[in-house]
Amino acid sequence: MKNRMELMAPCHFGLEAVLKREIQDLGYEISKVEDGRVTFLGDAEAIAVANMFLRTAERILLKVGSVHAATWDELFDGVRDMPWEQYLPVDAKFWVTKATTVKSKLFSPSDIQSIVKKAVVERLKGIYGVSWFAEDGAAYPIRVFLMKDEAVLTLDTTGESLHKRGYRKLTAKAPISETLAAALIMLTPWKADRILVDPFCGSGTFPIEAAMMAANIAPGMERSFLAESWQNLVEKRKWYNAVEEARDLINPSVKTEIQGYDIDGEVLKAARENAKRAQVDHLIHFQQRPVSELSHSKKYGFVITNPPYGERLEEKEALPELYTQIGDAFRRLDSWSEYVITAYEDTENYIGKRAAKNRKIYNGMIKTYFYQFPGPKPPRRNTVIS
Repeated sequence: MKNRMELMAPCHFGLEAVLKREIQDLGYEISKVEDGRVTFLGDAEAIAVANMFLRTAERILLKVGSVHAATWDELFDGVRDMPWEQYLPVDAKFWVTKATTVKSKLFSPSDIQSIVKKAVVERLKGIYGVSWFAEDGAAYPIRVFLMKDEAVLTLDTTGESLHKRGYRKLTAKAPISETLAAALIMLTPWKADRILVDPFCGSGTFPIEAAMMAANIAPGMERSFLAESWQNLVEKRKWYNAVEEARDLINPSVKTEIQGYDIDGEVLKAARENAKRAQVDHLIHFQQRPVSELSHSKKYGFVITNPPYGERLEEKEALPELYTQIGDAFRRLDSWSEYVITAYEDTENYIGKRAAKNRKIYNGMIKTYFYQFPGPKPPRRNTVIS
């Protein structure tokens, strides 16, 4: 198998640029950026490194091939012609875990899954000289993307989505995902030497992701990945190396001021537990406090938050007052920068100011906006040379 492979990293729609920068920072070459995913080139080691270190990707997929497929025959023939034997050993357990189709003539996911499985089996029967596969070895889930009659076939190296860092056992009612929280923090100029407050912290995702960034804790350190069992493609040593590198990069003595507030004491208990599991509880101060009491004596801090946006009718009625309170708090923090992700369309009206930037981001199927209110930069510290 060639050294260089094409790897695909799906992400939240609207956050492709953040993921692209992350991949480039790891030293990999980007080959394509599309809506909701970034494709890059890497070797077997890149599979381990990307899974371990990328904060904003949903999973890492290994591209097997692509084919024009406007008919079932074209799909079957194209998939059968791909070099599956380079990826799947004779005992591989393989199935089509997901088929996504957009603006394509083939639009039935279950039929696509069935045809692709048959085509892969047909290919491997000829290569391995067997008529039946035990499928009792390592798992190799196949994912298919059909866009405008172009089918892309991939293997999922990750398993459970990368937003599952392993620290969040307890969640609030409408939690923001870890990957989305990390991406939104990266869209701001926040750094560990600036204060960060989330007044609607729920189960603590924003503060925890920020603390992990501050301490340089890799998001994949406390979990496993499906491709760890793919010894034909990624030798065990590469996974050990990734963990070792992640350990070496942690900055345990970092000083940072991160706070999470919420009005729900039970939810805060969960947030504290989650922070402990992520090994950043010493970096975060959680407190039961409503947004109406949000204030801070220090200047030039950051608010990054995901307030309620009224999915239910009775909640919607409380939003004008809540967002007015958010606006009042922002006026008290007049030197601060504020960043708010919400689906509430009257956000700017009730907060009482226009955002400098307003970015559309899909949080699952919900269209949300990331309102950005950057404050003044802190004055430069004069360095005295003696």
